[in-house]
Amino acid sequence: MTVRVGIRVTPGARRPQVGGSHGDDLVVKVTARAVDGAATAAACNAVAAAFGLKPRQVRLVRGAASRNKLVEIDAPADVVAVRLAELLA
Repeated sequence: MTVRVGIRVTPGARRPQVGGSHGDDLVVKVTARAVDGAATAAACNAVAAAFGLKPRQVRLVRGAASRNKLVEIDAPADVVAVRLAELLA
C-alpha cells in the first residue's frame, strides 16, 4: 500500500533533520544544496530513514523544483500514520 505525504524541504541546512510541521507538511532539512536535484534526492533518503524504510520505498510524486513536495511511501498506512504523527509533533 502507498501513502502520500507532503514535505517541506530546507536545503543547505547545517544538519539533516526530519520533524516538525510547516502547515500540513512534514519539515525535512538536508545538507545538500538545491542543485541538479541533490536536495530532492537527499530529502527522499531522509524521509526513508526517518520511517525506517529503504530509499526505494519513497518516491517523489510532485515538486521536483519546489520546496513543497509530495512523496509516496510504500508501507502500511497505519505504520506511516503513527510515525508521521510522531514526526509532526
